[in-house]
Amino acid sequence: MVALSGPLDVGALREQLAQARAEIERAAAQAGRDPGAVELLVAGKYIPLQELPKLAEAGVGLIGENRAQELQAKVQAHGELFVWDFIGTLQSRKVRMILPYVRMIHTLASESAARELARWQQLARPELELLIEVNVAGEAGKAGVAPHEIDALIELCPLPVTGLMTMPPQTDDPHESRRWFAALRELAHERGLRRLSMGTSQDYPVAVQEGATIVRLGRSLLA
Repeated sequence: MVALSGPLDVGALREQLAQARAEIERAAAQAGRDPGAVELLVAGKYIPLQELPKLAEAGVGLIGENRAQELQAKVQAHGELFVWDFIGTLQSRKVRMILPYVRMIHTLASESAARELARWQQLARPELELLIEVNVAGEAGKAGVAPHEIDALIELCPLPVTGLMTMPPQTDDPHESRRWFAALRELAHERGLRRLSMGTSQDYPVAVQEGATIVRLGRSLLA
C-alpha cells in the first residue's frame, strides 16, 4: 500500500475530483449516457483514518475499503460522513466483520464466501447489494470467477446480486481494457444485472464509455 506522503490537501483533492468528474461527463457524453448514472468511488486504503474528514470536506461521498479491520475502524470513527463499500478480496472468515458496515460488496468470488454470507446474512444492512468479481481475461492467479461460473454463484448467494466487477489486465494503453469492459457489460446484460464496477485511475473514461456505473479511483486523486 502506498500511503500519503503528508497531510491531505483539501484544495488539491477538490480540483482532482472536479477533473475526474469532468472526465466522467465527457466519456458519458461520448457514449450517449447520463453522467449521473456513474458513481465515483474513492479507494480508502491510501487514506489514514485521521485524514478522512478532509475527504468529506473536498466533496467525497463514497468510500471503498479493502480490509475488514480498516473498514471497521474507519466506520466507527467517521461512518456518518460517507457511504461505504467493500472492494478488497472477500475472505470467508472476514464476511461477518464486513456485513454490518457496507451498502455494497464488489468482490464476491467464491462459494465459501457465499456460504458465509448465508450464515451471517442477518448482520447485513437492509440495502446490501453484492457484485460478483469476474476474471474476464482469464488471467492465471487473478481473483474472480470465470464467466461460466457466474450463474452458479448467483444461485448460491442468499443476498441480492445486482452486478459484476472486474479488473482487466494491467496495461499502459487504457484502450486495451475496452474489450474486457465490453465483455463484462454483455455478461451483466445477459443476466439482467444493472451495476458494473469497472475502471480505475488508469482507464476509467474507457470504462464509462463501455457502461461502468461505478469507477474506483485512488492514487490519481491524491497526486
